[in-house]
Amino acid sequence: MTIGFIGLGGMGTGLVKNLALKGQAVRCFDLAPEKAQRMAEFGAAPAASIREAAEGVSILALCVTTAEAVEAILFGADGGVAGLLPAGAIVLDHTTVSPEHVERMNARCAEVGLRYAEAPITRTPIHAEQGRVNVLFGGTAELLDELRPVFACYAENVFHVGPSGHAIRLKLIHNYIAFATVAAYCEGFALAAREGLDMTKVIDIISSAGGKSGMMDLYGEKTLRRDFAPYMSLANAEKDVKYYARWLEATGLPSGMAEAVHQTYVNASDLGYGGEGCTAVIKPYERASGVEARLPDGTGS
Repeated sequence: MTIGFIGLGGMGTGLVKNLALKGQAVRCFDLAPEKAQRMAEFGAAPAASIREAAEGVSILALCVTTAEAVEAILFGADGGVAGLLPAGAIVLDHTTVSPEHVERMNARCAEVGLRYAEAPITRTPIHAEQGRVNVLFGGTAELLDELRPVFACYAENVFHVGPSGHAIRLKLIHNYIAFATVAAYCEGFALAAREGLDMTKVIDIISSAGGKSGMMDLYGEKTLRRDFAPYMSLANAEKDVKYYARWLEATGLPSGMAEAVHQTYVNASDLGYGGEGCTAVIKPYERASGVEARLPDGTGS
């Protein structure tokens, strides 16, 4: 079995590394060729093009940025790669996409004799490097059983969420809550700094009471240390919240809160912070106030 893998961003790099180190035959491609070349030291085969990565593989894994990118790779007007895969091959989609995309890809893949598997992932690039991501799988138990040897190479937990379409729904809910939390605490941090509060007290008190959260634990102190490395990029946060807000609106449920969170990330992206970490959502507030939210030098862990 050969696995084709497209997309060597923060998560994809770790997944490919662990696939190769654990004996899977994998051909990988990224728009930045040097990323694929680096995977050769772990035993992966760098591909010169998407078509080379995909041709004849049993599983084509995608870990790219958007639903639109996935669809273009498979069925693009200028020549998608779906026709290069053998009948019965699995399209393994690790991308955070949308519910409509999952439905459309299921149908389009079935039309050409392929099987689409939705498997969004959670955790961070550090977990991907360690082979400890969470996989959320939506689909049949039989398809999951086929993919378990692959997931075993890089996942600490595999959750069978339900039928196809359920995994991406839960992933979007998760990401929305996570990024809404980041937007809320960044706004609070900026206000605290503007009002001259002791930032060591701000983070200590929030983290010891009801405001404590996983995202605060991961990124709260980093934000106040001015570490905006794109472990989770602001651009991806904007995209994920957009997919969530569109889905929520389509259900007929009130979407005002989701739209406000989305617009908060849009504003930060429009000001040029999209390539930074999601906590750069604090920077428009700081530009408006003229005060940076930061810990004093020599404090914190």
